[in-house]
Amino acid sequence: MLEKATFAMGCFWTPDILFANTDGVTATTVGYTGGHVKNPTYEQVCSNTTGHAEVVQVEFDSEKISYEELLKLFWDNHNPTTMNKQGPDEGEQYRSALFVHSPKQRELAEASKKVLEDSGKWKDPIVTEIIDAKTFYPAEEYHQKYLAKKGLKTCKLL
Repeated sequence: MLEKATFAMGCFWTPDILFANTDGVTATTVGYTGGHVKNPTYEQVCSNTTGHAEVVQVEFDSEKISYEELLKLFWDNHNPTTMNKQGPDEGEQYRSALFVHSPKQRELAEASKKVLEDSGKWKDPIVTEIIDAKTFYPAEEYHQKYLAKKGLKTCKLL
């Protein structure tokens, strides 16, 4: 059964290639969500005035990969303790967030966040937001599969 998952974990290029190369993922699209501006452009999102985050929307076959496995990739491949920052990228568009598409996804996301908090892996508090999915706006074509177009097959966030 095909389902959607939406992840914000910094610049969307690296999460795109991470999830696109995961067995059970059937499609990825980078874009913007979580803000108040309709049909935002990259320039608008970068202005920190739209409220949108850069995200990767993942379509996956839940019979081949579970949402829990996707959550593990999310938590293991970015720093969930930095507010509006990942690596050298700063701004609200780079925040850590899970945009959930169902009550079940919310339940699993909250449980996984609690497990990570209780693990002591991070010394700082986890600031990842868990938010109901909102309208998703695909990013401009030049952002789609950006790293793959540059010849990269894999990329590490941490």
